Amino acid sequence: MWQAEIRVDLDAIRTNLALLRDGTTAEVMAVVKGDGYGHGMVPVARAALEAGATWLGACTLGEALELRAAGITAPVLAWLLSPGLPLHEGVAADVDLSVASLAGLAEMVAAAQRVGKPARVHLKIDTGLRRSGALPTDWPALIEAAAKAQTDELIDVVGVWSHFACSDEPGHPSIDAQLDNFHAALGVAERYGITPRVRHIANSAAILTRPDAHFDLVRAGIAMYGLSPIPSRDFGLRPAMTVRGRVMLTKRVPAGQGVSYGHTYVTPAETTLAVVPFGYADGVPRAASSRGPVAIGGQVHRIAGRVCMDQIVLDCGDAPVAAGDLALLFGPGDDGEPTVDDWARACDTINYEIVTRFGSARVARTYDGERGTVG
Repeated sequence: MWQAEIRVDLDAIRTNLALLRDGTTAEVMAVVKGDGYGHGMVPVARAALEAGATWLGACTLGEALELRAAGITAPVLAWLLSPGLPLHEGVAADVDLSVASLAGLAEMVAAAQRVGKPARVHLKIDTGLRRSGALPTDWPALIEAAAKAQTDELIDVVGVWSHFACSDEPGHPSIDAQLDNFHAALGVAERYGITPRVRHIANSAAILTRPDAHFDLVRAGIAMYGLSPIPSRDFGLRPAMTVRGRVMLTKRVPAGQGVSYGHTYVTPAETTLAVVPFGYADGVPRAASSRGPVAIGGQVHRIAGRVCMDQIVLDCGDAPVAAGDLALLFGPGDDGEPTVDDWARACDTINYEIVTRFGSARVARTYDGERGTVG
């Protein structure tokens, strides 16, 4: 018997990945960073590879090495690399690593020399996000140094890449501007004799709306998990995560009763309160206090008062709620239950944050559609 559970539908992930794959001629990278956006990195990676992904995006070196330790041999890119990391471990494990500066390139060369094999490198250009990536003014020097290191067989420039700032806003002028900058950066690389095997800039939103940005490789993130990267658009994706718990206890209280910490919620009338064993330690945003929707018996109730570390309280009015009843925080919405997007709106955030929060090790993740292993 379970009291709180996160269910992940791996068949939904396979279906979403196949939909994205069918919409492009490029290879597909399944982005499984953040423990697979809270869905479980290794099971999601295997499901995505089964559905036709040929690359994995892991963000950190630790995530990439965890995939290798799980026996997954598909190409993996790690791109969030601070100075001083043990890059040689990534090089030894055939992990692709991002480089965005001369200092980063020097560390990559040192790692390759230590291991005795070329480092697989993706050079990143900042086309306008102003986060990581080399500025256009610094790009020629980085390309020149990378070309020399490749000639010396210290690195293998596998990719050139960038990331959009506003692709979730179709028609935003920055999208075309970034594409122009990316083409210019590729032109610089070509002049120095660098012809990467994969060029990539398209994330989920660009996969679905900008085929001219697909190049050789696209990176499927939130859409693979069945959530739209553009809140106003429905692309036929299937949400993969369901979060549910069992009502621990109920109590009938009169009007005027303060509920949860700080008594920020006061019962407006005589009502039934239901306690559900999910809190912010399990992924429920504290911003959902007095706002988050939860369905019991087909009826949606709101969280009453503050979200606690381990519990939430629902004001159920006169509904016939009892201990042991199923409380659905969110699911695909098939039976009218709240969805991830409903929670995102209630918390004034994005669907990415909601699912990623629910990667808590305390709450068991149960997988539907689990198969064998894929390398």
